[in-house]
Amino acid sequence: MKRFLLVISLLVWGNFLLAQTETDTLSRQKSRNNSQLSGRAADHFMIQIGYNGWGGSPDSLNTGGLSRTFNMYFMFDFPFKSDPRFSAAIGAGLGTDNMFFKETTVDLRKYPLNFAHDTISSYKKYKIATGYLEVPVELRFASNPTSYNKSFKVALGAKVGTMIDAHTKAKITRDTEGYGGYTRKIKDKRNFNTTRLAGTLRVGYGVFSIFGTYQFNEFIREGAGPNVKPYSIGLTISGL
Repeated sequence: MKRFLLVISLLVWGNFLLAQTETDTLSRQKSRNNSQLSGRAADHFMIQIGYNGWGGSPDSLNTGGLSRTFNMYFMFDFPFKSDPRFSAAIGAGLGTDNMFFKETTVDLRKYPLNFAHDTISSYKKYKIATGYLEVPVELRFASNPTSYNKSFKVALGAKVGTMIDAHTKAKITRDTEGYGGYTRKIKDKRNFNTTRLAGTLRVGYGVFSIFGTYQFNEFIREGAGPNVKPYSIGLTISGL
């Protein structure tokens, strides 16, 4: 009986020591991973520049020139404790779009919008410009979470924004009265949906990645103009 109790005691003690060893090993590994990630920035700037287009645009819209987008966000990144290759991010910033037209005028003050064909006046540039305050969110994957500058990265997300500006800007070389060499700007948001909801995708390596966005909701208010869906594609510069 005493021998039996001795064997049981040794087995219990051995299992206890083994469990303690495994716990210490996992603790050291977790501490080492946390130490490696401690040098990584928890927040960063994200800058995007690219081409801007309107999906579903009718043939009557005479777009032209290099329409473009520029976005700048300040982001916070939160790695998953279970697997630091994955992280979630949220931020805030500014998004701007510029859509250029040729032989076209648009008076934003009128309802509905009339994209009028104009061959009498001459424009060096004519554009509709919009600006948004935006909140982007992303689910991220990085192949090397301890060194993002040497890592393949993918980020899938969305952004919601509120419109803070909408205007047309025309650089006129000759108007209907023969005058030119001046700029005309009209500001008005009444015909636009002031809330933007868009999906986002980024794929890249190191600090550079290719991004794409697509707006899900209406850009122009229902009945105020064509149902176009803005999209963009371009280059992102970001540390994370």
